[in-house]
Formats: sequence, structure tokens, C-alpha cells
Amino acid sequence: MDLTLKLVLIVVQIAAVMGVVLLHVAYLTYMERKILGHMQDRLGPMEVGPHGLLQPIADGLKLFFKEDIIPTGADKFLFTAAPILVLVPALIGFAVVPFGRDSISLFGMTINPFITDINIGILYILAFSSLGAYGVLLGGWASNSKYSLLGGLRSAAQVISYELPLGMALVGPILLSESLSMVKMTTAQGGGAWHWFVFVQPVAFVIYVICAVAETNRLPFDLPEAESELVAGFFTEYSGMRFAFFFLAEYANMILVSCIATAAFLGGWQAPLPILEFIPPIIWFLAKVYAILFFFIWIRGTLPRLRFDQLMGFCWKIMIPLALANILITSVIAYFVHARG
Repeated sequence: MDLTLKLVLIVVQIAAVMGVVLLHVAYLTYMERKILGHMQDRLGPMEVGPHGLLQPIADGLKLFFKEDIIPTGADKFLFTAAPILVLVPALIGFAVVPFGRDSISLFGMTINPFITDINIGILYILAFSSLGAYGVLLGGWASNSKYSLLGGLRSAAQVISYELPLGMALVGPILLSESLSMVKMTTAQGGGAWHWFVFVQPVAFVIYVICAVAETNRLPFDLPEAESELVAGFFTEYSGMRFAFFFLAEYANMILVSCIATAAFLGGWQAPLPILEFIPPIIWFLAKVYAILFFFIWIRGTLPRLRFDQLMGFCWKIMIPLALANILITSVIAYFVHARG
């Protein structure tokens, strides 16, 4: 009976986290349209609900009832599987994200503010997030369209390239916290903002943020979509809910990389000053995540798209050497600090 209750609570916890994440994904689209609207001297969505607050729900219903078209000559199985293969890895990563500090007891069971804490949390996220590139590549190939194929190939090259410096940027926080666990990494930054890893690893933080923008195919790195060149890139031929899955995956990945940056560099749920610890930890966590998401939207409204050769050259000639140098310097300093200790 205890095992059954435990399994039910785990399922409920997973459903709650996924529900909250998908709700944030939906309203992140609204937030982006509103912010970009005001940046461009427009109002953004205003018609559906007060100030357009129900616009994400209306968009979801519209996509749900849209006709689902499969192009002639497309590989039906891969065409159907690709959006799922993109969305699922994006959602799986939230299983190890620590949203807060305090556990609660319910029916004699302890419920933590995260689904699970494994000792290889960062490695788990990087491993699953890399699977999303396969969905993009297969979706582009299975569509039987030259625009989709070019978008898929661009995405594969871009994601595989920028995964290297992104992973290496996280080595600094791993060395400083001496753990791959997201919870232990966050706990190691307690005691005030001056203990956050962003101040010890500023180069790693900048590298991570740039690579996170590239990994999520956002401007100025949105070459796989590139509307002016490839119509809509790898999902040109998609419609209805399959198109919505690609859309959801992009915004879920944005939230996921923001959560990782918050936990690895910005102290996670930790308050910037001990005197402010009366504010619930989840509030601090969400505030930091949304500050990073605002930066994502800000650069979309500010910077132009790069050429593809500039995109790849920037990664291999600048980002990777910088990330390697940061690892080397951090390792040497950490070694001598521990040797003296």
C-alpha cells in the first residue's frame, strides 16, 4: 500500500511539474509578443481577453483544430515521430531541476521541490537535450522538401557545434561545487550573492548564455528557421498539433536552459542577501529564470541574423578555445586552493 501511494504521489508530482512548465511555455509566447510589441512601439495581442491574456489559449485551440497535412512523398512514420522526438527531451530535463529548498510532508511522505536529485544531473540534461537534434534533422529529412532538409542540416551542424562549448562552460561550476548534482551545485552558492558562481566564472557564464541562445535556435542564431531564406526551415511542411509540438519544444528549451543557468551560476533559489530569505525560494528562482528569458527576447528585438559561416566560425574559433582556457585556469586555481586547504 505504501509503494502504491508513493507511486501515485510521484506521478502527481511529475504531472504537476509538466503542467506548470507547459503553462509557462504558453504564456512565455504571450510575454514575448508583448515585450517585442512595446519595443517596436506596438501593443501586441489585445483582442482575446483583457490585454490579450487569453491569446495563448486561443492559439492552442486554433492549432488543435487545424487540419493536419502530410505532404506527398513524405516518410509518414518519421514525419509523425520527429515533433515528439523534439518535445519529449525538452520536457524530460525538468526532472532534475531544483525549484526550491523546502520539502513538505503529505500522507507521511516527503515531497521535494524537484522530481528527483541524481548525482549526474547536469550530465543527464545534456544527454537528453542532445537527442532533440535528431528530431529536427529527421523532421527536415522526412518532409521531402528542400527547404526543410536545409533547415534540418543547419540545425544539426549548429546544435552539435554549440553543445561543446555549452557543456564545457558548465565544467567551471562543476569543479567549484565538486558535484554534477543540480541541488548540490545550488546549495554550494548559499550565503549571499557574492558566493554565486557567476562572479567567479563570468567567462563561463557569458559562454553558456551565448551557446544557450544558439542551442535553442533563437535570433541571432536562428539559421535553421531563417524565414527570409528557408520559409520556415525544418518545420516548413508541418501544420496543426505537429507544428505546435515544435513550437512548444523551442520555448520549453528556452525555459530549461534558463533554469540551468539559474542553478549553475545565479544561486538557484538562494536570496541575494541573507536578510531577504523571508521571500519564498521559488520566487527567487522564477525571478532569475524570467530575467534570463527577458534577455532572450531582448536580443531577438535587437540583433540581426548572422550568416551561417559566421555562426560556425564564431563557435569553433572563439567559443571553444575560450571555454577550454576557462577550464584550464579554473582547474589550476581549484587544485592549488585544495592543496593549501
